[in-house]
Amino acid sequence: QVQLVESGGGLVQAGGSLRLSCAASGRSLSNYAMGWFRQAPGKEREFVAAISRNGGSTYHADSVKGRLTISRDNAKNTVYLQMNSLKSDDTAVYYCAAARRQPYASSRMDEYDYWGQGTQVTVSS
Repeated sequence: QVQLVESGGGLVQAGGSLRLSCAASGRSLSNYAMGWFRQAPGKEREFVAAISRNGGSTYHADSVKGRLTISRDNAKNTVYLQMNSLKSDDTAVYYCAAARRQPYASSRMDEYDYWGQGTQVTVSS
């Protein structure tokens, strides 16, 4: 089984940038399509971005398109979420997830089999 560990979260001013990382162990990430989800306090978890197994396709939620960008480096066994022009509405715990069943980018939560512990992103206004 694959284990996922997110890092890179923290406190940032509105308009600033962060880069989240999701490092895998146990198995190679080249076997998985990957996604990012987030959950704000008192809110349900929502889709942020996804990337296909080979990195050739991405899919971003409308609310983050143009500001947040998913990428992967299979050689480093790591997936990234580059976060630019951050807004207070981006404040949430961010989770990475791995999908074993198919190789394509997907926004569907039930497509994902493995989840990280989450990393907190707080955007101050």
